[in-house]
Amino acid sequence: MSGFSHLDGNGDVNMVDVGVKSVTTRSARAQAVVRFPPQVYQALRAVNGQTKKGAITDVAHIAGIMGAKQTAQLIPLCHPLPLDKVGLQFSYDDGQCCLNIISECRVTHKTGVEMEALTAASIAALTIYDMCKALSHEIVIERVQLLTKSGGKSDFTRTDDAD
Repeated sequence: MSGFSHLDGNGDVNMVDVGVKSVTTRSARAQAVVRFPPQVYQALRAVNGQTKKGAITDVAHIAGIMGAKQTAQLIPLCHPLPLDKVGLQFSYDDGQCCLNIISECRVTHKTGVEMEALTAASIAALTIYDMCKALSHEIVIERVQLLTKSGGKSDFTRTDDAD
């Protein structure tokens, strides 16, 4: 099963040995989109995202950071990383009735932070859903994807309509 770094030569599960890799600065950006029914979106915009539980983007921001920090405990074969940076940005899209979430993670280490960035965006989106589900269960989380990664063996930039 060549090409799958988490399988050894016998096809058994394997945590990648990063011991021989060089320490470099590595970064990744990911996104998630939370799409609302139009009436729910308008209700959220009318109160600037404020709910009885707090501002949805403020709570989701903290949740995303916490999620990134817990990635190795959530994804079995991820290495625990001493993250240098975790940041999230939120932007409303009135035309699409959605909230766009962009996460960015950075580390100086022997392995990348793609999973941490994806986890941060995902957990932030799940938090938004949790805070808004009383208004509708028709809310959809979509387009969870890696946008960029740099450092390490290769760089990546999504070339389709990522942002």
